[in-house]
Amino acid sequence: MDDWLLVEISKMSSSKNFEFRPPDVTCNPDLELAVQLMAGIDGIQKKIDPEELGFGSVDADVFSWSDEQRAAIKPLPTSLDDALKALEDDHAFLCQNRVFSEELIEIWIEHKSEEECDQVRQRPHPYEMQMYFDV
Repeated sequence: MDDWLLVEISKMSSSKNFEFRPPDVTCNPDLELAVQLMAGIDGIQKKIDPEELGFGSVDADVFSWSDEQRAAIKPLPTSLDDALKALEDDHAFLCQNRVFSEELIEIWIEHKSEEECDQVRQRPHPYEMQMYFDV
């Protein structure tokens, strides 16, 4: 490894981190890893700073914070509906170098919306059953 690269890595290591959060086990790992790598590369190329956008790292127990303090942190999508909307709004980076096609992404969003989101939305969640079954 080049000495200059080691110096850059050592400068960064004290203030930067990389978080990897794999999705559930039902995904295709080849597609999942490709998407995560492409999103990371897109962020690097566009020099996107997650902290400036309100997603930054927080080294604190945010659940002990007041609602006002937590409002300063932008949440990631919390449902499949929200994640599909975010994908629909921002997916050009996935089509670079023809890794994914626009058609594939449109079909994916449509399938997930119709076959999963609607089906889950139309049924009670197991937690709802637990909370209200014996009321």
